[in-house]
Amino acid sequence: MRAVVNVHARPLPVPAARVGALLDTLGGPDDRLWAHRWWPPVWFDRPLSTGARGGHGPVRYTVSHYVPGRWVRLGFTGPRGFSGFCEFTVEPDGPGRTVLRNTLVLRPHGVSWTAWPLFFRPMHDAALEDALDRVESALTGRVARAPRWSGYVRLLRALCRPFAGRWNVRGFAVPPDGVHAMAAGEGRTR
Repeated sequence: MRAVVNVHARPLPVPAARVGALLDTLGGPDDRLWAHRWWPPVWFDRPLSTGARGGHGPVRYTVSHYVPGRWVRLGFTGPRGFSGFCEFTVEPDGPGRTVLRNTLVLRPHGVSWTAWPLFFRPMHDAALEDALDRVESALTGRVARAPRWSGYVRLLRALCRPFAGRWNVRGFAVPPDGVHAMAAGEGRTR
């Protein structure tokens, strides 16, 4: 069985400790990493720690590894057919520079082989880029490139609207138009 490997990385002109501080808020009441304004929020059944169970939208996972300020690995427990993990790593990249990386390694089973490329990959890619934009904006006051969702991602989000209540953990709802100002208030559209 072949694995899917999906990597998103953002070089940031700040020390690793500042990036790590944002990582440590993941899934908490003051989550400053995940783009929860645009996507179902990440949640855990307790503060971020090894063994915490949680998810976002239809995806479920357990924190299998956590090194505060450096690394968190989430082992998939759902949806059915997902086997693997998703992780964030904070990697020092020279004096005052850091790379925030998200790596997903997935071995889809059954219908997930079709669901991954048609649904989960485009949504995952958009959500991760939004999260990295949020971190970049929080740490530097700007985003180097204007973020924008593809027409396909906007279509998928619209198709998800009837299921939003099922995934509504902290008040997330799929916006009707799919076009938004950036969470940082820079006036860019999605």
